[in-house]
Amino acid sequence: MDQPLSAATRRASLEALSAETVDLLVIGGGITGAGIARDAAMRGLTTALVDAGDFGRGTSSRSSRLVHGGLRYLEHGWLRLVFESSRERGTLLRIAPHLVRPAPFLFPVHAGGRVGRWTLAAGLWLYDALSLFRNVRRHQGLSRKGVRRLEPALRDQDLKGGAVYYDAQCDDARLTLATLRSAHRHGSRIANYVAVTGFEKAGGRVRGALTLDRVTGARRTLHAHVVVNATGPWTDLVRRLDEPSATPLLRPTKGVHIVVPRHRVGHTEALTLTSPLDGRVMFVLPWGDLSILGTTDTDITDVPEEPLADVDDVTYLLRSTNAYFPDARLNLDDVVSAWAGLRPLLASPGATSTAAVPREHRIVESASGLVTIAGGKLTTHRSMAAEVVDRVARRLRRLDGRSVPRRAATDTEPLPGGEVRDLDLIVRDLVDEGMEESLARALVSRYGTEAAAVANLARREPALSRPLLPGQPVIGAEVVHQARREMAMTVADVLARRTRLFLEDPHQAVEAAPAVAGLLAAELGWSAEERDAQAQAYRDEAARMRTAITPARPA
Repeated sequence: MDQPLSAATRRASLEALSAETVDLLVIGGGITGAGIARDAAMRGLTTALVDAGDFGRGTSSRSSRLVHGGLRYLEHGWLRLVFESSRERGTLLRIAPHLVRPAPFLFPVHAGGRVGRWTLAAGLWLYDALSLFRNVRRHQGLSRKGVRRLEPALRDQDLKGGAVYYDAQCDDARLTLATLRSAHRHGSRIANYVAVTGFEKAGGRVRGALTLDRVTGARRTLHAHVVVNATGPWTDLVRRLDEPSATPLLRPTKGVHIVVPRHRVGHTEALTLTSPLDGRVMFVLPWGDLSILGTTDTDITDVPEEPLADVDDVTYLLRSTNAYFPDARLNLDDVVSAWAGLRPLLASPGATSTAAVPREHRIVESASGLVTIAGGKLTTHRSMAAEVVDRVARRLRRLDGRSVPRRAATDTEPLPGGEVRDLDLIVRDLVDEGMEESLARALVSRYGTEAAAVANLARREPALSRPLLPGQPVIGAEVVHQARREMAMTVADVLARRTRLFLEDPHQAVEAAPAVAGLLAAELGWSAEERDAQAQAYRDEAARMRTAITPARPA
């Protein structure tokens, strides 16, 4: 579609879907659903996708922000998954260079730790081999002095050595959004804030979905030849709309991350560590001037719409990090933000711990024809999507005899913004046009080649060149761009996912809420009352997050 992904195209798509039958309806706008819609649309299938909230609001904006082969999977013998993940890491580095960036990881070894030097060395040789030695670089073993030279703030006591290996970091929410925008460019109809409340059936077969538009309150029936459930942690809830007695497929777990000022930890690069509290693998990741510490992995019985971190989660991560960086002395007051994501792990009766639960995926089909994909991980979403679309193609062939292309060029066509690999060229162009380099780099890291479109908005309306928050390289023009081209519908869509100021500002960017609400009001046609209500809704959401990790202390 030539039209940008906006509120206007959202409205038009929903109106059109009320009157037509598409080949494929995807439920779920996380990274897996986005990948399915992209693959299907690129193969020429008429495709639609809806999500009950914003795109990626669930797991796909709450991950560790890693695209990785899964080094720790080797100890469980998941070699096929590591091979697949390593291949997909290379693909994503190639098609989305602005959003997926190679990063070195230091894995230190201390005496008495769960992983010894020889075990680590053997694992890393296998890790590189499973990537066919095509990783960014091969790993490098380090002596004790070598580790100290790289990370002088790391605990020196009992340090034996370590190694550096390579994986990648990403902006998970924007990667999801870019994938959806690619699907839209190829003709997929896409809408956020559309909840599926039931299924339309004919002759006992699923032939569409009953939906509720959470923006307008309208109820619609969307018709499709095939419906795919790609709702991540909410997979079993959606399956029960089709089959109330469906046996659960998932063992959902909660993973929590926290953000602290990077100077408080004192690290230089990304680190892979094993927590001294329980031996679980965790990460300390650089994110500009901040550090991301994560993650936990705890079973949950109920699947909330809005998972929250709690004090126990935060304390675990602080204590684990302090054990490796004793001079940091991190405490609750250092926490800038925290987020909780839900992992849609496959139920595995033989797994006694969450770490032993396979990160594989599974595709199942109900008696009424609902196709469900369960499990998997962000890194492998593209190959998972191809498997699902293969299943859909077989269904369509049985239905009307059509021939669907066997594959789509999802591994070679760049995602929007990723058309140029040398991002410094774009930065230099923006600087030459008068933009500060820090802002130019920030825009390119979010939008890639499309940073020029944001810069043009700011140039035409100088008021839009002002930062939303003092000292933060996020400007008003981005809000307008996100409303017009990225289907931003709420203040939280802008601040929590499309810019991440919610996570990067100590006050969760509540001071920016009125300005963002004002800009969205002009784009979306809100009244003054709706504008103020939207700003207040964001404040309330920020307060819930903050209260969960730092509850009021007794007087």
